[in-house]
Amino acid sequence: MLVYCLKRILLFIPTLLGIVLATFLIIQIVPGGPVEQMIMARVGGQGGEVSGSAGGGIGDKLNKRGVDQEQIEQLRKLYGFDKPLHQRFFNWCYKLFTFQFGESYFYHRKVIDLVKDKLPVSVSLGVISFLLTYLICIPLGIAKGVKVGSTFDVVTSIIVLIGYSVPGFVLGVFLIVLFGGGSFWDVFPIRGLVSDNFDSLTPVGKFLDYLHHLVLPITCMTIGSFAVMTNLTRNTVLEHIKQQYVLTARSKGLTERVIIWKHVLRNAMIPLVTGFAGGFLTIFFGSSLLIETLFSLDGLGLLSYESVIKRDYPVVMANLFFFSLLYIIGNLLSDIMYVLVDPRISFETSKD
Repeated sequence: MLVYCLKRILLFIPTLLGIVLATFLIIQIVPGGPVEQMIMARVGGQGGEVSGSAGGGIGDKLNKRGVDQEQIEQLRKLYGFDKPLHQRFFNWCYKLFTFQFGESYFYHRKVIDLVKDKLPVSVSLGVISFLLTYLICIPLGIAKGVKVGSTFDVVTSIIVLIGYSVPGFVLGVFLIVLFGGGSFWDVFPIRGLVSDNFDSLTPVGKFLDYLHHLVLPITCMTIGSFAVMTNLTRNTVLEHIKQQYVLTARSKGLTERVIIWKHVLRNAMIPLVTGFAGGFLTIFFGSSLLIETLFSLDGLGLLSYESVIKRDYPVVMANLFFFSLLYIIGNLLSDIMYVLVDPRISFETSKD
């Protein structure tokens, strides 16, 4: 297992290099880079109206708008676009792999500080929705597996599939109209994570106010995950209920409760538990742009979107690098969890 982990860790570097290279090449061919964005912001208009790659020529449109070529060259030098393509790529790699992400082109702040400011919103949404998915779907899937074919199984399947088929942002609009002071009831707030008087509340009041603001966005983020996790649990339980060891346990006089919760559950949880570690890591950068926009939550999803629109490449590259790194580490942890949960699994090559 140790050898396998070392091999996987060594593969981190070429994998991340490939991701950075692909992103870097895409950046070079996307029109309206930060130089164009900055100049068009000064002279008026949208940066996307001017063609030109991130480090290439800006075209005749800027000259027609009265932009001096010397000014253009100064901006290119400021952003490092005056250097050769390969040198810029190696500079990006050095910054990313040493976690020196530099400063945002448009926020004029260190990228790491921007991420720290937005992270609490994304973590709040991600952690709570992740835990709720596991805490609700696993017991529900077990109950559906035990009562397969019953009215409970059919009704819950219909409800879960309806929730899965409705996009989160559409559900969000519906909940705002229904419970956010729209045409019906004004029950839940629809903006931000805290109220205006948050600082004057007691610790318990702050906690309750925080949860009160999270009800609608969390509902929108979790409802779509229920179908996958619930059906996976249900099908896994059904598969193990038919196994020989369950028949043996019943012949010994064990109750159904003991069989399900002590024997079936331990084996049925293997595909669910193994994905817990990887899924828990990726929630930090798995924010939903539409949900954050809909409920005015300033998180990483909104930051990533605005960075792409503004061609704020340090922020884009940092977010992508972080997410890729966490995803790779999560996959490794999932493999390790397989062995810890089920010792029969081995990643060593057979020596027959």
